[in-house]
Amino acid sequence: MKIVQITPSSGDSFYCENCLRDITLVRALRKLGHDVVMVPLYLPLPNNEGATTADTPLFFGGVNVYLQQKSAIFRKTPRWVDRLLDSPSLLRWLGRNASMTSPHDLGRMTLSMLRGEHGRQTKELERLLGWLESEADRVDVICLSNILLLGMARPIKERLDAAVVCQLQDEHGFLDALPSPYGRQAWELIVEHANDVDVFVAVSKYYGDFMRQRLGVGAAQMHVAHVGISLDGRELREKAPDVPTVGFLSQMCSVKGLDTLVEAFVSLKKKEQFKNARLRIAGGYSASDKAFLRHVHRMLKDSGLSGNVDFLTDFDEAAKIDFLNSLSVLCVPEKAPAACGMYVLESLAAGVPVVQPRSGVFVELLEMTGGGLLYEPDDDGEPARSIEALLLDPSYAAELGEKGRHAVYEEFDIEKTTARTVRIYEEIIG
Repeated sequence: MKIVQITPSSGDSFYCENCLRDITLVRALRKLGHDVVMVPLYLPLPNNEGATTADTPLFFGGVNVYLQQKSAIFRKTPRWVDRLLDSPSLLRWLGRNASMTSPHDLGRMTLSMLRGEHGRQTKELERLLGWLESEADRVDVICLSNILLLGMARPIKERLDAAVVCQLQDEHGFLDALPSPYGRQAWELIVEHANDVDVFVAVSKYYGDFMRQRLGVGAAQMHVAHVGISLDGRELREKAPDVPTVGFLSQMCSVKGLDTLVEAFVSLKKKEQFKNARLRIAGGYSASDKAFLRHVHRMLKDSGLSGNVDFLTDFDEAAKIDFLNSLSVLCVPEKAPAACGMYVLESLAAGVPVVQPRSGVFVELLEMTGGGLLYEPDDDGEPARSIEALLLDPSYAAELGEKGRHAVYEEFDIEKTTARTVRIYEEIIG
């Protein structure tokens, strides 16, 4: 098949499950012999490593989109001006230093993007459509990475004879956080555009059922293809660390529960048997997370534990594998039900058990893998008690980790999950 994957990028400053999912999927589709073009939006993709080619331009550059939203002048500027503003170095700098993804700042822009050809970024949409027409002589499937791009669906179907697929992964959190009345209006537009899509593909059964209700679509329009991970280069570690080590791998922000994990770690360190325990934190952060991180550092300093915690800046593939191999247990205590939990799969692939809240996708993943413990998110003593249970019983922790590792290799190898995605695509193109 000829497939175009349109992916908004969050840059390379933090662990973005959407970006990682799309990049991993594209590589696996190519490995299966499909012709895939990956088109980045807003910011350059992180850890590209061949996901896009040198002649694939970036569309809807973050600076241009912002300026076109603010001023009619920039909706008419010549391409050479837009090209300057699409400079990769400028966009990467902004991705690390500007709060470009704060929902409180993006209400009007979200509505404009969802209005498609009637929004303020019409020039950008026309450029994308023109490029798709000129570069792709035959396209079978055009995949939109999330529902925030649904404003493109109808123009794409009108201009290109291709099926349109929309992936689903945690977008509701952003939309529900938009200030009134933007959130309500955005959902109204999304529901209106839902029938412009041939099928939706959710990353978990939990999220597929959840979004069917929010979108008001039938069962035939909603499919599930679990996220997979690449297992290349993931050798079984020789043994667990001698020092009890708790890990966190995700964006270092409040919604991912980093402060909750720090509170649990402070509680554990009060016990004699955990006096040498360590906490290792990886996954990066955005500019809007800096105030929260200052709060986290104050928590650690006030508890006298700053010297027992590592903040890791690198989370490329090699650094991520080394990080996971150094852990006794991983915990990302999400404060809201999550759709994906890719870090759970990555941890289990290393044989490291997980402790996660009994909410969202985690119930589904732990039932499928058996690789960890679930705790009640409204219990004040958790997740510390569940982490403690695994640290005090290394044999049980190793058993869970190995059980989870086996399940990931059987069910979540990217080649196997991608084959399921391919079957969905083949069905809709007949």
